[in-house]
Amino acid sequence: MRVALAGDHAGLDLKRRLWSILQEMEGVEAHDFGTNTEESVDYPDFALAVARAVAAGRVDRGILVCGTGIGMSIAANRVPGVRAALCQDPLTARLSREHNDAHVLALGGRIIGPEMAAEIVRVWLTTPFAHGRHQRRIEKIEAVEGGSNQQAF
Repeated sequence: MRVALAGDHAGLDLKRRLWSILQEMEGVEAHDFGTNTEESVDYPDFALAVARAVAAGRVDRGILVCGTGIGMSIAANRVPGVRAALCQDPLTARLSREHNDAHVLALGGRIIGPEMAAEIVRVWLTTPFAHGRHQRRIEKIEAVEGGSNQQAF
């Protein structure tokens, strides 16, 4: 599984810890999309780079880290074909994959600790999409993304 990892200056410490974890995970090919400096940067630049890589199929999944995870998730969700989920515990991570087939995980470096973040990442990367009734719901979201005039909701 190809995984893109990026963070802004507020998420840099957690991003570095997650990079180490991804390097140790069997079957994961990690790609660093920055930042690698404590200098202030704009989170949308990094969120959009990862989201576009996911949407284009250059990577399978993306993980984004900023101070709260909110800005990263908002920016990533602007890219058609991407479903980013802001998760703060293993349960939301699991459900974001099982129910929503989230391609991008957003985390708050100032909100959760490194051990919790590591567990969230492990759960998120290993949980498959459940399909079934959830597939129908994903298709409704995709219909709106594609500009369909069909009423999805």
